[in-house]
Amino acid sequence: MHTGLTRMICRFLALALLVLPFQTVQAGMIGTDQAVPAASGQSDRSTVLNYLSRAQTVSELQSLGVDAQSAVDRVAAMTDAEVSTLAGKINALPAGGDSLVVLILVVFIIWYFAFR
Repeated sequence: MHTGLTRMICRFLALALLVLPFQTVQAGMIGTDQAVPAASGQSDRSTVLNYLSRAQTVSELQSLGVDAQSAVDRVAAMTDAEVSTLAGKINALPAGGDSLVVLILVVFIIWYFAFR
């Protein structure tokens, strides 16, 4: 009787292994851009907004006929990819460089993304 019960349990377990599904789990490496996309998007937005809030930038925008608040609203309407591109261009500029060229570049990029 003991061997008959053992055979039945073994057959049941073998059948269960064949019929019942296995749970498969995969692990992989992810990049930091996938792990914290919101934080990087928010820091890019703050970089652009800080640049737009500078006194020289505001005066240049007003001399070009663009209201500073409308420029901030346009930045708020941009997608994260557009803001990331703009922040990358701002961060790539040399420190102490020609700020007029930088300002014209920023105004052009905001205008381009807002009206395309």
